[in-house]
Amino acid sequence: MTKYERAIYQLVTQSTRHMTADQVFSELKRTYPTISLATIYNNLNKLCAAGLVRRIPIEGSPDRYDRVARHDHVVCRRCGALTDVCFEDMTDSLRRQLGEDFLFYDLKVYYLCPDCRRRERGQA
Repeated sequence: MTKYERAIYQLVTQSTRHMTADQVFSELKRTYPTISLATIYNNLNKLCAAGLVRRIPIEGSPDRYDRVARHDHVVCRRCGALTDVCFEDMTDSLRRQLGEDFLFYDLKVYYLCPDCRRRERGQA
């Protein structure tokens, strides 16, 4: 791994923030002032292709990046907040239904987060 690749990997896998490429860039720019956004994208793509980092596409928002440890997400439909959650593992059920192995599954549940629900009720 290059120094940039290692720094990006560590930042993404040790964070709970589900950062976008721009956020990773802003964070690493402090330590590596000459780093470019293209370097961030190229290394994120390499890390995703190698299965070391997980890309989380969210409709209407930039992709976010996360560690690959098995977990699920809830996404607020209004503000876009993305939060880790561990639902019951569906691997065995999916294998039975599919009748064969599969690569992986990615579960995202869309809802209104508590803050957006309060604002909707006028309790902000």
